[in-house]
Amino acid sequence: MFGYRVPAPDEAMLISGGRRGLGGAPFRVVTGHGKFVLPVFRKTRFLTLAMCEAEVTETCVTRQGIALNVRAVIAFKVGNDTESIINAGQRFLSDQDQMSVLTGRIFAGHLRSIIGSMTVEEIVTERQKLAAEVLDTSKIEMAKIGLIVDSLQIQSIDDGDTGYIEAMSAPHKAAIQRQAQIAQAQATQASAEAQQVAARNQAEYARQTAVVKAEYSAEVDRAQAQAAQAGPLAQAHAQQEVLAAQTELAQRQAELRQQQLVAEIVKPAEAEAQRIKLLAIAEADRMKIQAEAAASYDRVALDRMLIDQLPQIVKEAAGGLAGANVNVLNGADGLGEIAAGLVSQGLTILDSVRGNLGNADNDGRRPGDDVKNLLQLPAKKDGKKDDKKDDGPVDLD
Repeated sequence: MFGYRVPAPDEAMLISGGRRGLGGAPFRVVTGHGKFVLPVFRKTRFLTLAMCEAEVTETCVTRQGIALNVRAVIAFKVGNDTESIINAGQRFLSDQDQMSVLTGRIFAGHLRSIIGSMTVEEIVTERQKLAAEVLDTSKIEMAKIGLIVDSLQIQSIDDGDTGYIEAMSAPHKAAIQRQAQIAQAQATQASAEAQQVAARNQAEYARQTAVVKAEYSAEVDRAQAQAAQAGPLAQAHAQQEVLAAQTELAQRQAELRQQQLVAEIVKPAEAEAQRIKLLAIAEADRMKIQAEAAASYDRVALDRMLIDQLPQIVKEAAGGLAGANVNVLNGADGLGEIAAGLVSQGLTILDSVRGNLGNADNDGRRPGDDVKNLLQLPAKKDGKKDDKKDDGPVDLD
């Protein structure tokens, strides 16, 4: 649109003519938006708000009297507020390049002032402190001309040919060189140790490789030997199995033959022996029974004979008393007692004979022998009395 002007984002539009600006300024300040400007009656100019750079190279003398060549870089710009734009516009609008020149001169003066109050050691070791002090001392002056400093960097400090900084750094260089040499020696030693370890590892690896190769070779030889012996070993095992089978067959045949012999000879012989034994036992039992029967028969016959001879025995006993001088004291009762005693003696003789029969069987004598001996009674001699003397009357009480 004709007469409508808009400043760039990094510019401030200054409109002169007509009403005055803020604080009695000869122009009005417009930033960030457009403005209708009457042609011919109004005039517009633009002030940059972009970042500017100023480089300072200055020879400064320290508190120790040592000259130092200091090189610094300052980054600055026009302030964003209206007052700073007005201050900068009144000073640099016609020649904006003068902002860098003036800023460099201002900072050069402050550098000389600050470095003059410091030693070389402080300047070298505390560069940030130096930059902070320069910024603080220059802030007020920079604000008066509408500029603000974003940063100050001390790029280099050089003492020229004096060699002070180099001498100051000599102990540190020596220490650093010593540490470097120690580190180099340690590195060399570590390298040598690593080489030795590597050599030992290589030797160990070679030894293990040789051992493994030898084991492999021995295993291959063993496998080849086993393969070569496999055929004969298999044949020998087969023959051994055949012999074992034949031996087992022979043992089974021998056991079978033994069983056949037992069945054909031993068992019949044992049966025959058992039969003969049983026959002998039976014969012995039969003979024993016959002997017992004969002995029983002899006893029965003996008892019968004794019974038959008992009257004769009693008679003979009574006959023996006939010639004796016997006085019967109690009459008929006494005679009865004598008769009873004779009968009792006869029965006693019969029991004695029976007992002797049993003993005769044990000592091998025939039962009839004792009977004959018992029956051999003493005979009377022609009716004569016994040669014994008459001892007087016999008391049969």
